[in-house]
Amino acid sequence: MSDTATSANTAGAKSAAAGPRRSAPPPRLSFNLRQSGIYVAFALIVALFTVLTGGDLLQPQNISNIIVQNSYILILAIGMILIIISGHIDLSVGSVVGVTGAIAAVLMVNHDVPWPLALVLTLVAGAAIGAWQGYWTAYFGIPSFIVTLAGMLLFRALTLTVLGNQGIGPFPDPVRTLSNGFTGSYLGNVALGPLGGADLFSLLAAAAATAALAVTQWRTRQARQGYGQTVDPLPVFAGKLIAAGALIMAVTVQLARFHNLPWVLVLLATLVLGYSLLTGRTVFGRHIYAVGGNLQSAVLSGVKAKSVVFWLFVNMGVLGALAGVIFAGRLNQAGPTAGNAFELDAIAAAFIGGAAVQGGVGKVVGAITGGLIMAVINNGMSLIGAPSERVMLVKGLVLLAAVAFDIWTKRRSGAPLLR
Repeated sequence: MSDTATSANTAGAKSAAAGPRRSAPPPRLSFNLRQSGIYVAFALIVALFTVLTGGDLLQPQNISNIIVQNSYILILAIGMILIIISGHIDLSVGSVVGVTGAIAAVLMVNHDVPWPLALVLTLVAGAAIGAWQGYWTAYFGIPSFIVTLAGMLLFRALTLTVLGNQGIGPFPDPVRTLSNGFTGSYLGNVALGPLGGADLFSLLAAAAATAALAVTQWRTRQARQGYGQTVDPLPVFAGKLIAAGALIMAVTVQLARFHNLPWVLVLLATLVLGYSLLTGRTVFGRHIYAVGGNLQSAVLSGVKAKSVVFWLFVNMGVLGALAGVIFAGRLNQAGPTAGNAFELDAIAAAFIGGAAVQGGVGKVVGAITGGLIMAVINNGMSLIGAPSERVMLVKGLVLLAAVAFDIWTKRRSGAPLLR
């Protein structure tokens, strides 16, 4: 072979090795049942109960009630989805809500500790509870089901011990405001024609949130195209953004017509944003999915799986403590039965929201959607006067259908059902 040919081949090899980044495939229309089915189901459930209740479901006061009355379950669902993604479970969160609410009550009411300091100490107590369970699960190797089942009994006993088997209250006004209060009318009201007046500050906050969502989604789309990943066609992408923005504005308009934005909604929005960024944009977030998706491969890749699991339980303890304070503040009393069966609602929210039974799959927004589905079912059936046993029947069938749907989509994609 001539020197010229050799040089040409060498140059060609170097060019291939250092070639340009892959061009993105042309956008194509697709529908991911696993990722989008939950949102379609939520819309259908809302539409169904809107018809059955004669529109009462979507009245401003009722929407506000749904958010306020289920805020602590949604907070627990955020932590639970991360635990389940990692391939574990936490059965103790209801008892953690009870014991941390009791600790907050004793500090604020019995010992007159200033509420900000008492809140911090309660969150630290929740972190310690999570560290206790995380140690036995991650480092000692006891299955999380057993550890948290023991925790459910242990922390319920501690609740009764701390409270002396009686309720403690009332809580300071700022704590009650966080649980039941609303933002002020900082900029006054604005007329909305036949809808009447609405709080201008709430509307501007919703507009800012919608704009931030659009910018974030556009940057994510650009990044995926840069890495050669398939994205939705531009009209479909724009349609999804418009639908999401319209939903945010519609809910906010209804809330702004009632008592403005609930403070717990502001807290929830902050948590959802923060944890969505954690799971989608950070190394730790990728490690959570890696541990739950394939533990052996994650360890071989250098992921510190034990540390990841440990800190997830610490995080669950902190969120459980936050939910405990909010629940106690809402009732204005810490009671011995606080948090009973909350773990079932949080777990159901995670699975209905798209978490996989084997781990490795799930989104924070999905868990919130799953929690809202349960909330709408509870609220809607209450509005139509359904008995409690029928409500439990429907919720159980919805949970079973969600898990069956997850398994069915795995089989369609050819994914293994067991890790």
